[in-house]
Amino acid sequence: MRRPFGGGTAALLLAAALGACAASSNADPQDAGAAPAQPQHVAVAPVLSRRIHATAKVPAEIYGWYWISIFSRVPAYADKVLVDRASVVRAGQLLAVLSAPDLVARRTQAEATMIGDRATFLRLRRAARTPGAVAKNELDLARAREQADTQLVDALRTLEGYLRVEAPFDGVIVERNVHPGTIVGPASGPESLPLFRLQQISRLRVTADVPEEYVGVMQLGAEVPFTVDAWPGRTFTGTVRRPAGALDVRTRTMPVELDFDNAKGALAPGMYAELRWPVARPGPSLLVPASAVVTTPEALFVLRVADGHVERVPVRRGLSDGGLVEVFGALAPGDLVAAPGDADLAPGTEVVPHPAPASPTAAR
Repeated sequence: MRRPFGGGTAALLLAAALGACAASSNADPQDAGAAPAQPQHVAVAPVLSRRIHATAKVPAEIYGWYWISIFSRVPAYADKVLVDRASVVRAGQLLAVLSAPDLVARRTQAEATMIGDRATFLRLRRAARTPGAVAKNELDLARAREQADTQLVDALRTLEGYLRVEAPFDGVIVERNVHPGTIVGPASGPESLPLFRLQQISRLRVTADVPEEYVGVMQLGAEVPFTVDAWPGRTFTGTVRRPAGALDVRTRTMPVELDFDNAKGALAPGMYAELRWPVARPGPSLLVPASAVVTTPEALFVLRVADGHVERVPVRRGLSDGGLVEVFGALAPGDLVAAPGDADLAPGTEVVPHPAPASPTAAR
Protein backbone atom coordinates (compact mmCIF):
# COMPACT_ATOMS: atom_id res chain seq x y z
CA MET A 1 0.00 0.00 0.00
CA ARG A 2 1.47 3.33 -1.24
CA ARG A 3 1.95 6.07 1.31
CA PRO A 4 1.07 9.70 0.49
CA PHE A 5 3.85 12.28 0.14
CA GLY A 6 4.88 13.52 3.50
CA GLY A 7 5.74 17.11 4.40
CA GLY A 8 9.47 16.43 4.14
CA THR A 9 9.25 15.08 0.65
CA ALA A 10 7.20 18.08 -0.55
CA ALA A 11 9.75 20.45 0.88
CA LEU A 12 12.57 18.71 -0.95
CA LEU A 13 10.72 18.92 -4.27
CA LEU A 14 9.99 22.62 -3.81
CA ALA A 15 13.63 23.35 -3.01
CA ALA A 16 14.76 21.48 -6.14
CA ALA A 17 12.36 23.46 -8.32
CA LEU A 18 13.50 26.79 -6.91
CA GLY A 19 17.13 25.81 -7.45
CA ALA A 20 16.46 24.98 -11.10
CA CYS A 21 14.73 28.34 -11.67
CA ALA A 22 17.62 30.17 -10.09
CA ALA A 23 20.12 28.35 -12.26
CA SER A 24 18.05 29.17 -15.34
CA SER A 25 17.82 32.85 -14.43
CA ASN A 26 21.59 33.11 -13.97
CA ALA A 27 22.42 31.46 -17.34
CA ASP A 28 23.49 33.57 -20.38
CA PRO A 29 20.45 34.02 -22.63
CA GLN A 30 22.60 33.56 -25.75
CA ASP A 31 23.78 30.18 -24.46
CA ALA A 32 20.34 28.91 -23.50
CA GLY A 33 19.38 26.51 -26.24
CA ALA A 34 21.12 28.72 -28.92
CA ALA A 35 22.22 26.96 -32.12
CA PRO A 36 24.70 28.41 -34.65
CA ALA A 37 23.10 30.25 -37.65
CA GLN A 38 22.85 28.04 -40.70
CA PRO A 39 24.01 29.38 -44.12
CA GLN A 40 21.18 30.17 -46.51
CA HIS A 41 20.93 28.08 -49.68
CA VAL A 42 20.96 30.26 -52.81
CA ALA A 43 20.51 29.29 -56.45
CA VAL A 44 23.27 30.80 -58.61
CA ALA A 45 24.00 31.15 -62.32
CA PRO A 46 27.25 32.07 -64.06
CA VAL A 47 27.85 35.39 -65.79
CA LEU A 48 28.08 34.60 -69.51
CA SER A 49 30.18 36.41 -72.11
CA ARG A 50 29.17 36.35 -75.76
CA ARG A 51 28.24 38.57 -78.65
CA ILE A 52 24.57 39.31 -79.00
CA HIS A 53 22.56 40.28 -82.03
CA ALA A 54 19.26 41.55 -80.71
CA THR A 55 16.47 43.90 -81.67
CA ALA A 56 15.05 46.74 -79.61
CA LYS A 57 11.47 47.96 -79.86
CA VAL A 58 11.39 51.61 -80.93
CA PRO A 59 8.07 53.46 -81.42
CA ALA A 60 7.59 55.36 -84.67
CA GLU A 61 4.99 57.34 -86.60
CA ILE A 62 4.10 57.21 -90.27
CA TYR A 63 3.84 60.34 -92.42
CA GLY A 64 3.08 60.98 -96.06
CA TRP A 65 6.07 61.62 -98.30
CA TYR A 66 4.76 65.15 -98.85
CA TRP A 67 1.87 66.80 -97.04
CA ILE A 68 0.44 70.28 -97.29
CA SER A 69 -2.52 72.39 -96.23
CA ILE A 70 -3.79 74.37 -99.20
CA PHE A 71 -5.18 77.85 -98.47
CA SER A 72 -6.38 80.55 -100.79
CA ARG A 73 -3.69 83.18 -101.22
CA VAL A 74 -6.22 85.97 -101.75
CA PRO A 75 -9.62 86.86 -100.22
CA ALA A 76 -12.21 85.31 -102.53
CA TYR A 77 -15.11 82.90 -102.64
CA ALA A 78 -15.23 79.43 -104.13
CA ASP A 79 -16.76 79.37 -107.57
CA LYS A 80 -16.06 75.73 -108.50
CA VAL A 81 -14.76 72.82 -106.39
CA LEU A 82 -13.50 70.05 -108.62
CA VAL A 83 -12.23 67.41 -106.14
CA ASP A 84 -13.39 65.75 -102.96
CA ARG A 85 -11.94 63.75 -100.08
CA ALA A 86 -10.05 60.66 -101.36
CA SER A 87 -9.59 62.17 -104.83
CA VAL A 88 -6.31 61.08 -106.41
CA VAL A 89 -4.75 64.09 -108.11
CA ARG A 90 -1.70 64.86 -110.22
CA ALA A 91 0.74 67.75 -109.93
CA GLY A 92 -0.73 70.81 -111.64
CA GLN A 93 -4.28 69.46 -111.62
CA LEU A 94 -6.98 72.10 -111.06
CA LEU A 95 -8.63 71.61 -107.68
CA ALA A 96 -10.87 74.68 -107.40
CA VAL A 97 -11.68 77.95 -109.16
CA LEU A 98 -12.11 81.03 -106.97
CA SER A 99 -13.73 84.37 -107.77
CA ALA A 100 -12.55 87.79 -106.57
CA PRO A 101 -14.35 90.61 -108.44
CA ASP A 102 -12.56 93.32 -106.46
CA LEU A 103 -9.18 91.93 -107.48
CA VAL A 104 -10.19 91.81 -111.14
CA ALA A 105 -11.42 95.43 -110.94
CA ARG A 106 -8.10 96.56 -109.38
CA ARG A 107 -6.15 94.81 -112.10
CA THR A 108 -8.33 96.40 -114.83
CA GLN A 109 -7.86 99.86 -113.31
CA ALA A 110 -4.12 99.34 -112.98
CA GLU A 111 -3.85 98.26 -116.62
CA ALA A 112 -5.71 101.40 -117.75
CA THR A 113 -3.40 103.62 -115.70
CA MET A 114 -0.36 101.80 -117.06
CA ILE A 115 -1.49 102.31 -120.65
CA GLY A 116 -2.01 106.03 -120.08
CA ASP A 117 1.31 106.56 -118.28
CA ARG A 118 3.17 104.57 -120.93
CA ALA A 119 1.68 106.72 -123.69
CA THR A 120 2.73 109.87 -121.81
CA PHE A 121 6.27 108.56 -121.35
CA LEU A 122 6.61 107.63 -125.03
CA ARG A 123 5.34 111.07 -126.11
CA LEU A 124 7.77 112.87 -123.82
CA ARG A 125 10.63 110.67 -125.01
CA ARG A 126 9.91 111.60 -128.61
CA ALA A 127 9.70 115.27 -127.71
CA ALA A 128 12.97 115.05 -125.80
CA ARG A 129 14.76 114.47 -129.09
CA THR A 130 14.41 118.18 -129.67
CA PRO A 131 16.95 119.92 -127.41
CA GLY A 132 15.27 121.94 -124.63
CA ALA A 133 11.73 120.78 -125.45
CA VAL A 134 11.37 118.56 -122.36
CA ALA A 135 13.14 118.80 -119.03
CA LYS A 136 15.15 115.70 -118.10
CA ASN A 137 13.50 115.51 -114.67
CA GLU A 138 10.05 115.43 -116.26
CA LEU A 139 11.12 112.58 -118.54
CA ASP A 140 12.56 110.63 -115.60
CA LEU A 141 9.34 111.01 -113.60
CA ALA A 142 7.29 109.76 -116.52
CA ARG A 143 9.55 106.74 -116.89
CA ALA A 144 9.28 105.95 -113.13
CA ARG A 145 5.45 106.17 -113.23
CA GLU A 146 5.30 103.84 -116.21
CA GLN A 147 7.60 101.28 -114.53
CA ALA A 148 5.63 101.38 -111.26
CA ASP A 149 2.39 100.85 -113.16
CA THR A 150 3.88 97.84 -114.95
CA GLN A 151 5.04 96.27 -111.70
CA LEU A 152 1.61 96.76 -110.08
CA VAL A 153 -0.16 95.15 -113.03
CA ASP A 154 2.22 92.19 -112.96
CA ALA A 155 1.61 91.73 -109.21
CA LEU A 156 -2.17 91.87 -109.62
CA ARG A 157 -2.04 89.39 -112.50
CA THR A 158 -0.01 87.04 -110.28
CA LEU A 159 -2.61 87.33 -107.51
CA GLU A 160 -5.37 86.74 -110.02
CA GLY A 161 -3.59 83.57 -111.10
CA TYR A 162 -3.99 82.28 -107.55
CA LEU A 163 -7.73 82.11 -108.15
CA ARG A 164 -6.96 78.82 -109.89
CA VAL A 165 -6.02 76.41 -107.10
CA GLU A 166 -3.76 73.63 -108.41
CA ALA A 167 -2.15 70.58 -106.82
CA PRO A 168 1.57 71.14 -106.12
CA PHE A 169 2.37 67.41 -106.32
CA ASP A 170 0.81 64.00 -106.95
CA GLY A 171 -1.21 62.79 -104.01
CA VAL A 172 -4.56 62.19 -102.37
CA ILE A 173 -6.98 64.77 -101.01
CA VAL A 174 -7.32 63.66 -97.39
CA GLU A 175 -9.48 66.59 -96.26
CA ARG A 176 -11.84 69.01 -97.99
CA ASN A 177 -13.30 72.05 -96.19
CA VAL A 178 -14.68 74.13 -99.06
CA HIS A 179 -17.90 74.12 -101.06
CA PRO A 180 -19.13 76.37 -103.87
CA GLY A 181 -19.90 79.81 -102.48
CA THR A 182 -17.62 79.47 -99.44
CA ILE A 183 -15.71 82.64 -98.55
CA VAL A 184 -12.02 81.81 -98.36
CA GLY A 185 -8.74 83.59 -97.72
CA PRO A 186 -5.16 83.27 -96.48
CA ALA A 187 -4.48 81.50 -93.17
CA SER A 188 -5.06 83.92 -90.30
CA GLY A 189 -4.11 81.68 -87.37
CA PRO A 190 -3.76 78.11 -86.16
CA GLU A 191 -7.53 77.63 -86.20
CA SER A 192 -7.89 78.53 -89.88
CA LEU A 193 -9.23 75.70 -92.01
CA PRO A 194 -7.53 75.09 -95.36
CA LEU A 195 -9.39 74.49 -98.59
CA PHE A 196 -7.81 71.05 -98.84
CA ARG A 197 -5.18 68.88 -97.20
CA LEU A 198 -3.09 66.95 -99.69
CA GLN A 199 -0.70 64.08 -98.94
CA GLN A 200 1.49 61.94 -101.14
CA ILE A 201 0.99 58.41 -99.83
CA SER A 202 2.59 56.26 -102.53
CA ARG A 203 5.76 56.69 -100.50
CA LEU A 204 5.84 57.14 -96.74
CA ARG A 205 8.22 58.38 -94.10
CA VAL A 206 8.51 56.23 -90.96
CA THR A 207 9.91 58.57 -88.32
CA ALA A 208 11.38 57.34 -85.03
CA ASP A 209 13.36 58.78 -82.12
CA VAL A 210 16.16 56.26 -81.67
CA PRO A 211 17.71 56.09 -78.16
CA GLU A 212 21.34 57.10 -77.84
CA GLU A 213 22.58 53.58 -77.02
CA TYR A 214 21.24 52.27 -80.35
CA VAL A 215 22.55 55.05 -82.58
CA GLY A 216 26.12 53.72 -82.81
CA VAL A 217 25.13 50.72 -84.95
CA MET A 218 22.91 52.69 -87.34
CA GLN A 219 23.67 52.05 -91.02
CA LEU A 220 22.28 54.00 -93.96
CA GLY A 221 20.37 51.68 -96.26
CA ALA A 222 19.73 49.09 -93.53
CA GLU A 223 16.40 47.30 -93.77
CA VAL A 224 14.43 47.57 -90.52
CA PRO A 225 11.25 45.55 -89.93
CA PHE A 226 8.24 47.14 -88.25
CA THR A 227 4.66 46.35 -87.37
CA VAL A 228 1.44 48.36 -87.15
CA ASP A 229 -1.72 47.74 -85.14
CA ALA A 230 -3.84 47.84 -88.30
CA TRP A 231 -2.17 44.66 -89.61
CA PRO A 232 -1.63 42.29 -86.64
CA GLY A 233 0.78 39.49 -87.43
CA ARG A 234 2.16 41.21 -90.52
CA THR A 235 5.66 42.69 -90.78
CA PHE A 236 6.71 45.55 -93.06
CA THR A 237 10.20 46.78 -93.89
CA GLY A 238 11.57 50.33 -94.08
CA THR A 239 14.95 51.57 -95.25
CA VAL A 240 17.08 53.84 -93.04
CA ARG A 241 17.68 57.05 -95.02
CA ARG A 242 17.78 60.28 -93.02
CA PRO A 243 19.24 60.30 -89.49
CA ALA A 244 19.22 63.78 -87.98
CA GLY A 245 22.94 63.60 -87.20
CA ALA A 246 22.50 65.07 -83.69
CA LEU A 247 20.75 64.01 -80.50
CA ASP A 248 17.84 65.81 -78.92
CA VAL A 249 19.44 66.91 -75.64
CA ARG A 250 16.11 66.65 -73.80
CA THR A 251 15.35 63.04 -74.70
CA ARG A 252 18.83 61.73 -75.63
CA THR A 253 17.39 60.37 -78.86
CA MET A 254 18.13 60.94 -82.54
CA PRO A 255 15.27 61.46 -85.03
CA VAL A 256 15.60 59.07 -87.95
CA GLU A 257 13.50 58.69 -91.09
CA LEU A 258 12.97 55.43 -92.93
CA ASP A 259 11.50 55.19 -96.42
CA PHE A 260 8.62 52.84 -97.18
CA ASP A 261 7.26 52.06 -100.64
CA ASN A 262 3.49 52.22 -100.22
CA ALA A 263 2.52 51.64 -103.84
CA LYS A 264 -0.06 49.04 -102.75
CA GLY A 265 -1.59 51.43 -100.22
CA ALA A 266 -1.35 49.05 -97.27
CA LEU A 267 -0.36 51.77 -94.80
CA ALA A 268 -1.66 55.27 -94.17
CA PRO A 269 -0.16 58.45 -92.74
CA GLY A 270 -0.90 58.85 -89.06
CA MET A 271 -0.46 55.19 -88.18
CA TYR A 272 1.61 54.21 -85.16
CA ALA A 273 4.44 51.75 -85.88
CA GLU A 274 6.86 49.75 -83.76
CA LEU A 275 10.33 49.24 -85.19
CA ARG A 276 12.45 46.20 -84.43
CA TRP A 277 15.67 48.18 -84.36
CA PRO A 278 18.72 45.95 -84.93
CA VAL A 279 21.41 46.24 -82.29
CA ALA A 280 24.85 44.63 -82.40
CA ARG A 281 27.68 45.27 -79.94
CA PRO A 282 31.26 45.62 -81.20
CA GLY A 283 32.45 42.97 -78.72
CA PRO A 284 31.17 40.31 -76.30
CA SER A 285 28.58 41.33 -73.74
CA LEU A 286 28.08 40.13 -70.17
CA LEU A 287 24.75 38.36 -69.71
CA VAL A 288 22.90 37.22 -66.60
CA PRO A 289 19.43 35.73 -66.10
CA ALA A 290 16.82 38.48 -66.11
CA SER A 291 15.70 37.34 -62.63
CA ALA A 292 19.18 38.04 -61.24
CA VAL A 293 18.81 41.80 -61.66
CA VAL A 294 17.34 43.33 -58.51
CA THR A 295 15.57 46.66 -58.78
CA THR A 296 14.91 48.86 -55.76
CA PRO A 297 13.98 52.55 -55.52
CA GLU A 298 17.60 53.31 -54.67
CA ALA A 299 19.64 51.01 -56.92
CA LEU A 300 19.91 48.36 -59.58
CA PHE A 301 22.24 45.48 -58.70
CA VAL A 302 23.02 41.78 -58.82
CA LEU A 303 24.13 39.59 -55.92
CA ARG A 304 27.52 38.05 -56.60
CA VAL A 305 28.33 34.96 -54.54
CA ALA A 306 32.04 34.47 -53.78
CA ASP A 307 33.74 32.50 -50.98
CA GLY A 308 30.35 31.57 -49.58
CA HIS A 309 29.24 35.18 -49.04
CA VAL A 310 26.98 37.65 -50.85
CA GLU A 311 28.18 40.91 -52.42
CA ARG A 312 26.03 43.57 -54.11
CA VAL A 313 27.36 44.70 -57.50
CA PRO A 314 25.67 47.79 -59.04
CA VAL A 315 24.84 47.28 -62.71
CA ARG A 316 23.15 49.00 -65.63
CA ARG A 317 20.75 47.05 -67.83
CA GLY A 318 21.31 46.69 -71.54
CA LEU A 319 19.59 44.59 -74.17
CA SER A 320 17.43 41.56 -73.55
CA ASP A 321 18.30 38.30 -75.23
CA GLY A 322 15.61 35.76 -74.48
CA GLY A 323 15.68 35.00 -70.76
CA LEU A 324 19.02 36.76 -70.36
CA VAL A 325 19.78 40.44 -69.98
CA GLU A 326 22.92 42.39 -70.83
CA VAL A 327 24.49 44.12 -67.82
CA PHE A 328 27.27 46.65 -67.36
CA GLY A 329 29.15 46.65 -64.06
CA ALA A 330 32.14 45.27 -62.13
CA LEU A 331 31.53 41.68 -63.17
CA ALA A 332 33.65 39.11 -64.99
CA PRO A 333 32.73 36.08 -67.06
CA GLY A 334 32.22 33.07 -64.80
CA ASP A 335 31.19 35.07 -61.73
CA LEU A 336 28.26 33.49 -59.90
CA VAL A 337 25.18 35.60 -59.25
CA ALA A 338 22.04 34.76 -57.29
CA ALA A 339 19.22 33.83 -59.65
CA PRO A 340 16.71 34.94 -58.69
CA GLY A 341 18.13 37.88 -56.78
CA ASP A 342 16.69 38.83 -53.42
CA ALA A 343 16.68 42.43 -52.21
CA ASP A 344 16.40 41.19 -48.61
CA LEU A 345 19.67 39.25 -48.82
CA ALA A 346 22.12 41.54 -47.03
CA PRO A 347 25.73 41.94 -48.21
CA GLY A 348 28.06 39.61 -46.34
CA THR A 349 25.41 36.99 -45.68
CA GLU A 350 26.85 33.49 -45.58
CA VAL A 351 25.26 31.29 -48.21
CA VAL A 352 25.55 27.86 -49.75
CA PRO A 353 25.34 28.18 -53.56
CA HIS A 354 23.74 25.56 -55.75
CA PRO A 355 23.16 25.68 -59.53
CA ALA A 356 20.00 27.37 -60.72
CA PRO A 357 17.91 25.43 -63.25
CA ALA A 358 19.41 26.07 -66.69
CA SER A 359 17.18 27.86 -69.19
CA PRO A 360 17.28 26.94 -72.90
CA THR A 361 18.42 30.47 -73.68
CA ALA A 362 21.30 30.38 -71.21
CA ALA A 363 22.47 27.03 -72.53
CA ARG A 364 23.07 28.28 -76.06
